[in-house]
Amino acid sequence: MFRSFFLSGRWALWAWGGLLVLVALVFITVQQTVKLNTWYGEFYDLLQKPEQAGGLDKFWGFMQQFAWIAFPYMLLRSLETYLASHYAFRWRQAMTEVYLPRWQKTSETVEGASQRIQEDCMRFARQTENLGLGLVRALLTLASFIPILWALSSGMAIAWLQFEGSLFWVALVTAVGGTVLSWFVGIRLPGLEYNNQRTEAALRKDLVYAEDDRSRMDLPTVMGLFTGVRLNNFRLFNHYAYFHLWSNFYSQTMVIFPYLLMGPSLFTGLITLGVIQQVSNAFGKVNEAFSYLIERWTDITELRSIYKRLTEFEESLAAGAQ
Repeated sequence: MFRSFFLSGRWALWAWGGLLVLVALVFITVQQTVKLNTWYGEFYDLLQKPEQAGGLDKFWGFMQQFAWIAFPYMLLRSLETYLASHYAFRWRQAMTEVYLPRWQKTSETVEGASQRIQEDCMRFARQTENLGLGLVRALLTLASFIPILWALSSGMAIAWLQFEGSLFWVALVTAVGGTVLSWFVGIRLPGLEYNNQRTEAALRKDLVYAEDDRSRMDLPTVMGLFTGVRLNNFRLFNHYAYFHLWSNFYSQTMVIFPYLLMGPSLFTGLITLGVIQQVSNAFGKVNEAFSYLIERWTDITELRSIYKRLTEFEESLAAGAQ
């Protein structure tokens, strides 16, 4: 999976050069969000006291600043998405070019081999690229916003939170706690996803056999396979239902949480409206980065099941070549 792309002389430029370009784009866009966070603070201070802060001329100046920050950000994110799509497809191509000749030569019968080469390679490359870039973005976001959140903690009016870096520690504790709970809530999902792919592959195999000759299809057997698909999907729906309930509850709670922490400071005059907006945005960014596993748990679950299937496929190819 990895060696076919990253250790291949043919694909070295795409694998390592493309990765470097994508990481650079992520870094630049994260820095744009830092600039936007500073803009939020100054802009909301203007809205709170417009006449004292410079009036309408100052307002239009802020609109111009926003355009200089937002439009390059949108262009860079679009370029990142475009290059990431090409990157993932090159990775899929590298895997396919390694698997096909080995599968052709093997003497082993590999269950669902066509699906593993066609679909699993595509999903593995796409999900790994997507999750990998997301992890890089989360780490760069933490490196950029933790100092900001640490500095903004000095404006706390709540007595038990009046210590250095309090907002950072609150974001860390809530994110780690949420991640641990998410792991317990979704602990059965990887196994169910794996079983789902196996049952779907078995059904697809019988349907493919019947495409050229309908008489080869044993209807009770195919319907029995479909029953297995149906039951496994229903189990998945049930487990995803309470996982999504927990995930949505957590994400919505984190939207209002910074205001609950900083609201008293605003009404006691310790901070301005601009500062509370900066805190809300920075807290959201840090918590989102810390909560990366929660937000992407379903994708991670899917990737784990794909990785398991491709590992079994590689083991079967290796056994057949001996």
